[in-house]
Amino acid sequence: MKLSVVIPAWNEERLLPVCVASVRETLANHPRVDVEVIVVDNNSTDRTAAVAQAAGARVVYEGRNQIARARNAGAGVATGDWLLFLDADSRLNPGLAGQLRRIIAGGRHVGCGCTMQMAGLPWWALAMMRTWNGVSRLCHWAAGSFLLCRTAAFRDVGGFDERLYAAEEIDLSRRLKRWGRARGEGFRILHRYPLQTSARKLQLYSGREIVAQVGRLVSHPWRSLRSRDALALWYDGRR
Repeated sequence: MKLSVVIPAWNEERLLPVCVASVRETLANHPRVDVEVIVVDNNSTDRTAAVAQAAGARVVYEGRNQIARARNAGAGVATGDWLLFLDADSRLNPGLAGQLRRIIAGGRHVGCGCTMQMAGLPWWALAMMRTWNGVSRLCHWAAGSFLLCRTAAFRDVGGFDERLYAAEEIDLSRRLKRWGRARGEGFRILHRYPLQTSARKLQLYSGREIVAQVGRLVSHPWRSLRSRDALALWYDGRR
């Protein structure tokens, strides 16, 4: 069985090596899973591409800054039976990697997501993260930082919707669940070993900016999700 790990990266030279190393350490040496790592350089102005090549990853270039397009670009060249979309500021742990391998080997799931964990959060951010983890498990919606699926299913449902600049992982989760139900396969959210991901947005943005962004999403969801200019937390380039 072959797994293609797709890592979109926009100016991620600092955190990308840790992410790729976590894949190598937890997945690449397993005898039953052949792993390829694909880093999508999403129009970076730093050394992201060089860092990825030095880490042994295949590098694909996508010139338009949009996470859905970057992920689709990586999936487009992937040769694996399964796709794992992993964010560059996240890292796998052995427990989560073990669960992922069991999902692949079990043959009963179209894919899975997982809950998240961030270090050093203030109380209000910790509450937001726990709320998202609860919603994710209840609705079986994957976070974009970790989404595993069968390659055939991904291609059958059309991949990530490139009209969306955020929440494209929720949209894809819903379509994958429908694909799986038609074939008797489930879509799980793993929670025993949460994915460790970066809390850098809390360091780069003020509480006021974060609240304002959430407010725009709540009040005008469809208009905001289809506009890069309305999603500063994702697209203003702070790193």
